[in-house]
Amino acid sequence: MDLGLHGKRALITGASKGIGLAAATRLALEGASVAIVARRQDALEEARQAIVAAAPGATVLAISADVATAEGTQYAADRALAAFGGLDILVNNAGRSAAGPALTQGDEAWMADLELKFFGALRMARLCVPAMREAGGGRIVNVTAIQGKQPGAGSSPTAVSRAAGIALTKILSKELAADRILVNTVCIGLIKSEQIERAARGRFPDLPLDQAYARMGEALPLGRVGETAEAGDVIAFLCSERASYISGVALNIDGGLATVT
Repeated sequence: MDLGLHGKRALITGASKGIGLAAATRLALEGASVAIVARRQDALEEARQAIVAAAPGATVLAISADVATAEGTQYAADRALAAFGGLDILVNNAGRSAAGPALTQGDEAWMADLELKFFGALRMARLCVPAMREAGGGRIVNVTAIQGKQPGAGSSPTAVSRAAGIALTKILSKELAADRILVNTVCIGLIKSEQIERAARGRFPDLPLDQAYARMGEALPLGRVGETAEAGDVIAFLCSERASYISGVALNIDGGLATVT
């Protein structure tokens, strides 16, 4: 299926590894120019080389910036817009695992999580939407988590910041519809990543990683932990012309784990 992404210009945060890297790779394979954003320049360069190896001839811009800060988001957006002359796609993927009892989390922990996961996405959208309007439309995909819909004990502050991200997605989908800017979120469950790897090794310290993943997957309806490419492919679809009538959706990518849709 031709996703209609050739020539599109994309910015992806948290793209030096995991789901962000998988999404950037799929977009590059479909012919999009991609700006990948993360904090560490060495990790970004490794990611850039991996994308170019998978998609020879792809245009890949590596931008070192901290999108948990207003200055970092401004720098990343300015660099991408200057290099590409505009923007069609924004994937807000930057995030980290932060979970514990709600009442034991200090204000600093709450604010750090919100600055990265909520305000980072809000600020980046604020900076990129004008270029999308100028281009005649665009796509925004916010990467959140199923905890935002189905929070459990010990899931703060992540569950709250992710719920805010889902709400922001719904609001922007309504406010930007007239500009032909479609806004969706993917709610991630157990997908192989550094965070899930640490969890697997912590729960099953005596097992090799593949066996630890297999044990974790036993609790899922599909019986396995997801691959980053599976999430990346869904994100690319939502960014594409094939998803031209989808906006305001919070789509679970969780192997059937969540009991809410």
